[in-house]
Amino acid sequence: MISVKPFAALRPDPMRANRICELPYDVVTSEEAKGIARGNELSFFHISKPEIEFEGEVDIYSSEVYRRGKRNLDALIQAGALVQDNEPAIYIYRLEMGGHVQTGWVCLASCEDYRDSRIKKHEFTRQEKEDDRTRHIEILKAQTGPVFLFYKADERLDAVARDVTSAPPEIDFVADDGIRHSAWAIRGSAQIEAVVSAFGGLDSLYIADGHHRCAAAERVSRLHPDWTNAGFFLSVVFPHDHLKILPYNRLVVDLNELSESEFLGALEKVFIMERGGDGVPRDVHNVCVFVGNEWYNLRFREELVSGLTSRAEGLDASLLQNHVFEGILGIEDPRKSEKLKFVGGVKGVSVLEAEVLSGRFACAFSMFPTQVEDLMAVADEGGIMPPKSTWFEPKLRDALFIHNYR
Repeated sequence: MISVKPFAALRPDPMRANRICELPYDVVTSEEAKGIARGNELSFFHISKPEIEFEGEVDIYSSEVYRRGKRNLDALIQAGALVQDNEPAIYIYRLEMGGHVQTGWVCLASCEDYRDSRIKKHEFTRQEKEDDRTRHIEILKAQTGPVFLFYKADERLDAVARDVTSAPPEIDFVADDGIRHSAWAIRGSAQIEAVVSAFGGLDSLYIADGHHRCAAAERVSRLHPDWTNAGFFLSVVFPHDHLKILPYNRLVVDLNELSESEFLGALEKVFIMERGGDGVPRDVHNVCVFVGNEWYNLRFREELVSGLTSRAEGLDASLLQNHVFEGILGIEDPRKSEKLKFVGGVKGVSVLEAEVLSGRFACAFSMFPTQVEDLMAVADEGGIMPPKSTWFEPKLRDALFIHNYR
């Protein structure tokens, strides 16, 4: 049984939402955020990445930086750019990117469900990143970025969403990247109860993105149990069949002292290889590599993909790591290696080609997207996904919904 609850969100003034709402804090660098926010005092990066306001070197984890974020949040509230709702609601958030549409629920999810593994994770978290988000929540006394969750699609929830979104949205804007963001509020007690009851009938939720935000909010619930709604955290929850996962591609700095012909020879022991193609894999266990100014289409040999004991071991990212990166290129830990660079599939394969042709990298691997069913299966097994195996697109926008611990 999954527990969710309505809350009174802090939300942007609809007429200024396009200038306020920004990408999640962890998908842009501080320098990128500084460039985006330049000349825009309403940009939420002044709150989610307040280090952008400091000149020269600054410790982004210093109390001074977090306090600047708090000051900037208060300023947006005082200016009426962010407005506190008066009564609890459950919200609907829709993103549209080209022909892709995904519609999810904005609500508070339960820290107890997270602790008891009814909210299932698939990544390890890093202590310093947990500490960072914990301090950010504590000093702002607000959770400014939602955890991205999903559930196995449920017709009861679909029906309520169709009904609510038949009316015009309360907030509706197209961001600079062309993605449309729309939001509705459900304030009627009967509809709220229908949503809460439908979630109560689910066995589990899954974290798509935001493991550190989730872990930090759970920690805050234990550190500050007297805060209002301390046992819950800000979430956007989508049905699984609405999600769009793009590939997470790889660039490799060198060939581990192998010549290109030696490297290709080593790959032949792992893959059935075909020269040429456009660099775009067509299905699972199909990978492409760009080396020597051309693409090769690769398919893992059958003996490498049969008889594996867990779903995680059979993922293309795991197979590539075990048989190529570690087995051939000597890259033992992809999380720490300086020989690997990960590139979100939204950038396309032309970026991979350009990086290799520039001489900065020796080769590039283009991946087939991980399937959402694989992510669920790994989480159900209590497993961990290999690093950088999912790139969800479109990205949620921070500041559309803020959870104030009032």
